Amino acid sequence: MKVAVVGVTGLVGSKILQVLEERNFPVSELIPVASENSVGKAITFNNKTWTVVSIANAIEAAPDLALFSAGGSVSKEFAPLFAAKGTYVVDNSSAWRMENDIPLLVPEVNAHALKQENHIIANPNCSTIQMVVALKPLHDRYSIKRIVASTYQSVTGTGQKAVAQMDAERSGTVVTPVYPHPIDRNILPHIDVFQENGYTKEEMKMVNETRKILENQEIGVTATTVRVPTTGGHSESINVEFERDFNLEEVRNILAAAPGVVVQDDVQHNIYPMPIWSHDKDDVFVGRIRRDESQANTLNLWVVSDNLRKGAATNAVQVAELLLEKGFIKH
Repeated sequence: MKVAVVGVTGLVGSKILQVLEERNFPVSELIPVASENSVGKAITFNNKTWTVVSIANAIEAAPDLALFSAGGSVSKEFAPLFAAKGTYVVDNSSAWRMENDIPLLVPEVNAHALKQENHIIANPNCSTIQMVVALKPLHDRYSIKRIVASTYQSVTGTGQKAVAQMDAERSGTVVTPVYPHPIDRNILPHIDVFQENGYTKEEMKMVNETRKILENQEIGVTATTVRVPTTGGHSESINVEFERDFNLEEVRNILAAAPGVVVQDDVQHNIYPMPIWSHDKDDVFVGRIRRDESQANTLNLWVVSDNLRKGAATNAVQVAELLLEKGFIKH
């Protein structure tokens, strides 16, 4: 299969290559794509060397699949050009997520939403992905009424320049900052740009994407998204109110049986999810499972996942695997 990776030199792009290798995805020809500054550079994949090409050359090559991680403006301009060639595009940016005719896909949650005519497929926001993976099996059983989410998101979610800022602050060196304040030994209640309603764009992504993925616009969702000086993954404190009451043992059993979920919930032995444990893993880890004693039918969860993997690269590759499984792409 001919596969293009657009934005191949970035944090997510390089992670996509790693995940494609690990999962033995059937790539016969890799088309690595990056900005003009990177054209001509060598990329190693599956023990072969491939040359980075321009996006125009990649479109001309008409790949079977294009995995995009190059920002919204690039996706808006070029994803339709790939699609016009018959390529299936899986896009990591926010450019297409809320378009009515484009599926917003998490394979464990809403694989049924993918249809053969969908040549552009949106990957949800990283913090949304891990939350819906954990909540969907509980939603199926108890029916979600309202979600209150507070996130603790790794600097890797911003990209290489953010990691460089944190490392520079720790070592006392100087780089051009990407955040409006120091991030080392600090937390920023500010991810993406502020909207007119006082929420950030990241917070509103969680609201709107969750409703779309769970196919229920009546679910109440509110979020506060926070950047923290970690690199292993994103963490979330989730308070979820259901229409029906639940049994905690049953909740644990449902989560333990859910695809893509690992329960780490043994507080007597200080076992609970942490970014340091989720790093470079594909699972969504759930712990601190307990009833909200202040309100009926309400549960508290602590959810952690590697934002570069399940939150981006792995989910995109799983979508590609779903395209194969459904027979939309042949190999």
